[in-house]
Amino acid sequence: MYSKIIYVSNSIHENHAYRLYSQSGVLHMNISTKVRFWILVCIVAISGFSQGMLLPLIAIIFEQDGLSSAMNGIHATGIYIGILIASPFMEAPLRKYGYKPVILFGGFIVGMALLLFPLWPQFWFWFVLRLLIGVGDQMLHFSTQTWITSFSTVERRGRNIAIYGLFFSLGFAIGPAMSSLVEINRSLPFIISGLLTFATWGFVFLLKNDFPDHGEVGTTSIAGTLHRFKQVAKYAWVAFLPPLCYGFLEASLHGNFPIYALRNGIEASAIALILPAFSIGAIVFQLPLGILSDKYGRHRILMIVLFIGAACFIGSGLSGTSSLWLIISFFIAGMAVGSTFSLGISYMTDLLPKALLPAGNIMCGVAFSIGSVSGPAAGGLIIEFFAQGFFYIISMLLLSVFMSLWVFSIVSKNKNQAAAT
Repeated sequence: MYSKIIYVSNSIHENHAYRLYSQSGVLHMNISTKVRFWILVCIVAISGFSQGMLLPLIAIIFEQDGLSSAMNGIHATGIYIGILIASPFMEAPLRKYGYKPVILFGGFIVGMALLLFPLWPQFWFWFVLRLLIGVGDQMLHFSTQTWITSFSTVERRGRNIAIYGLFFSLGFAIGPAMSSLVEINRSLPFIISGLLTFATWGFVFLLKNDFPDHGEVGTTSIAGTLHRFKQVAKYAWVAFLPPLCYGFLEASLHGNFPIYALRNGIEASAIALILPAFSIGAIVFQLPLGILSDKYGRHRILMIVLFIGAACFIGSGLSGTSSLWLIISFFIAGMAVGSTFSLGISYMTDLLPKALLPAGNIMCGVAFSIGSVSGPAAGGLIIEFFAQGFFYIISMLLLSVFMSLWVFSIVSKNKNQAAAT
């Protein structure tokens, strides 16, 4: 049933895209769509900026106040818990009110929460604010992802989602620089980030509201949403593994690798060069991989980058304490698997009819959050009981996703052959 729906949906979408975007044989977005796209991308960049700022900033403040590393780590999970709590309730308001109101409400929550941090510097109050930022960020990411994937043509989908991921990564990479302002005034980073959020948020008022494709969506209740989650998992389960993998990878590298490195005699100054190498590699190759996935297919590109990433981390485990080799392998790994989140979203969009895209985007966010929460916990246990196994557990995860994609391709091929006969 759904293979037919996907085929018809994509065919109509492609013909519609040709009429709207084709001029003199060259595909391009019209002006209003371009403006909408770049406003949404800028919102995502500011969201990444605030997330990237909060992680080191609050950790530094708590460390200066003498809080234990365990409590510091628990506090850092607040944003991901907020994302998980909000996820089941996202689809119904999006379908009822449209993309624009959800983005506005999510942006307002994030901006206000950031400005409230200086009001009362207390552990549990800040934890609640982090939960709220998780809820607001989930509203922002879910609605912007779904909106971008819904209006992007098949030929430009990978490119557009790659730009989306690139701008989030840039914001996330720039955000930690704000933590240096804590030496001037502890409130300053929160105020600047909150004001930047509201400045970007204001541009959303320029956009015309739009609604997701309802198709055969049925009820918009929680029960209906859960039913669509089941449908999405049935037809696109494999597309949620790359976001989960990326969440695990990003959180464990930033949370566990410094501990692993210090225990193996790697200097803190070297760690400061090794970790950014992964982020730089991801930023450099985000857009090229998106374009390549448009040309050669998301499934094929995902399998290639996962294999390369696994090989890089196996090499990292074998390299011992060579800082130079770790910098090189982290950079190459970032080039390969640093785009697995955005590639996973694009792949999910390829597999589902447009009516199920909101539920699919929610599940991508949930998968990422599960990976982000489980990564540091699993990495910490591995370092504690099998110190040299840190890189190998990452490689095993990447190879497991690689094998899942391979099995999915075989099963899909057999189903298509059976349907044709």
